[in-house]
Amino acid sequence: MSAPLSPGFVNGEVSFWYRSLGLPVPGDPLGGDREADVAIVGAGYTGLWTAYYLKKAQPSLRVVVLEKEFAGFGASGRNGGWLTGALAGSPERYARTHGPEAARRLQRAMFATIDEVIRVTAEERIDADIVKSGLFNVARGPAQAARLREELAGQREWGWTEDDVRLLSPDEMDSRLRVAGAVSATWSPHCARIQPAKLARGLAEAVRNVGVEIYERTPVTEISRGRAVTEHGTVTAPYVLRCTEGFTATIPGHHRDWLPMNSSMIVTEPLPESVWASIGWENRELLGDMAHYYMYAQRTADDRIAFGGRGKPYLYGSRIDDRGHTHGWTVDALWELLTSFFPAAGSSRVAHAWSGVLGVPRDWCSTVRVDHATGLGWAGGYTGHGVTTTNLAGRTLCDLVLGRETELTGLPWVDRRVRAWEPEPLRWLGVHSMYRLYRLADAREGKGMAKTSSLARIADLITGH
Repeated sequence: MSAPLSPGFVNGEVSFWYRSLGLPVPGDPLGGDREADVAIVGAGYTGLWTAYYLKKAQPSLRVVVLEKEFAGFGASGRNGGWLTGALAGSPERYARTHGPEAARRLQRAMFATIDEVIRVTAEERIDADIVKSGLFNVARGPAQAARLREELAGQREWGWTEDDVRLLSPDEMDSRLRVAGAVSATWSPHCARIQPAKLARGLAEAVRNVGVEIYERTPVTEISRGRAVTEHGTVTAPYVLRCTEGFTATIPGHHRDWLPMNSSMIVTEPLPESVWASIGWENRELLGDMAHYYMYAQRTADDRIAFGGRGKPYLYGSRIDDRGHTHGWTVDALWELLTSFFPAAGSSRVAHAWSGVLGVPRDWCSTVRVDHATGLGWAGGYTGHGVTTTNLAGRTLCDLVLGRETELTGLPWVDRRVRAWEPEPLRWLGVHSMYRLYRLADAREGKGMAKTSSLARIADLITGH
């Protein structure tokens, strides 16, 4: 099924989010060697939040941020716009090293972080189209419904109450959002819609306003103790923080730390009121599903459907297409899935397609660390849940750099050690096998299987997902 493309269709060029704002003109590069108290590599959400909280906590600090392109160029300006409380990792794995109560504290910190982001955007007058109306997870078919019940039971075991997530009756779901083929759904209040590029742009401005120096068009070629080296000069600092997420594999010495996983999105033209009357979605909740090859979606501020999922998940050798071009077959697959969810949207066309990379650690759990002996630190590996997690990471890095012992520095993702990914071709074979098996599992389950396909369980074993 070929996707119908609008006359002004754009493929890549960062994202639709930036297209709607206009691509920013990158600022000045570093103009020679500089000294700082903290050097931050990467001006995505993690780097920007870290810089913001450091300067708010201690205004006298000299904080320098170095960015290869422009602030918000990576996943921060391309994501699905989910400010979600979902944990960027497995509570079971965090509990193995720190106990179950520590895992529960991390989850509660994630819930609270949503409101912290909203608080700061209000305080800094950042208009990011934020609407906190929660998240629907829908099940389409018996196997997905069984997994939804299992997920809900697991959430209850980890302390999620009825106020955190609840099962919806079919009538209640249909009264709010009508998804074709949905047989059950849950709703959680712990999610808000955002326009990602607006948040990145506004946060960068707020960071500059508190006195942080951001140098764009300044790729970092080496990170080592006390310095970040670029072709425009070297920044020396007692603390050097790596905040590069999906681009981490491009930094010498970090090629196998986090795997750069691709995710792709399409967005429709603005839909007429007649289509919305069929779909509902008046409260603009976020939408996900229980497929293995999962999707994510939002209703945008200008009444489009932005719809995402996995395209070509991984390029051999951890290569990155940083311009966001999306393969035609991915556009077609996303369109087919979108219209299967919302048949009424089939009268529309695709206005823009784009892709971005997210960072995946070997154990699929995010980490934060500052080594005071070397001054080197990092945060990331958000596995696609970074919009909220980056704020929590930024506040935690701030406390760690300043030597504070706080509730945040005691969370179980701090100082977590994760082994590196396998060398090629094992990485490529593992990731592509996993997603091939997920697609086959979804196809089998779509024919009416009552339980999760064994192919999906094999896929999880291959990569430790």
